Amino acid sequence: MMSAENHQKPAPNKFCDVLDAIIRSIGHFVMWTNVVLIFVIILQVVLRYGFGHGLVMLEELQWHLYALGIMFGAAYSQILDSHIRVDIIHARLSDKWKIRWDLFGTVLLLLPFIIIIFHQSLDFVHEAWRLNERSDAPLGLPWRWAIKSVIPISFALLFVATISRAVRLITQLRRT
Repeated sequence: MMSAENHQKPAPNKFCDVLDAIIRSIGHFVMWTNVVLIFVIILQVVLRYGFGHGLVMLEELQWHLYALGIMFGAAYSQILDSHIRVDIIHARLSDKWKIRWDLFGTVLLLLPFIIIIFHQSLDFVHEAWRLNERSDAPLGLPWRWAIKSVIPISFALLFVATISRAVRLITQLRRT
């Protein structure tokens, strides 16, 4: 993981600052789903173990809320550069080469991955909407298409965050 002394402040860029502010706002909003998630988990546990009757709808709601936090959290962690980094190569590089290494990973590994997932998710989500897909469980949530829609939305947001990060890395590289 990148240590605090190696963590570099991102290069200022007005365009990226606007993009990051939008993503940060969305991230702060989505963070509140964790509060709802905790409440739903506690309610489900009380119903299941206290009254011997859990609800399938609450169990599925837990999955959906957890998915929101994870999917939108990826873009949020990208703009904060707070993603997990366990990299024996990165730790041994000079600051300039760390920026180059990050740019390499961002442009040649992360961006293609994001584009592929986004593209592949479109038909998947379209089909869910077309069928008005719902849970297989009789008492499950009726809007599975909604949670599937989070995939391309969150990956589009991650794409924006990654572009912002790449622009900042290029700016930072030019300054060093």
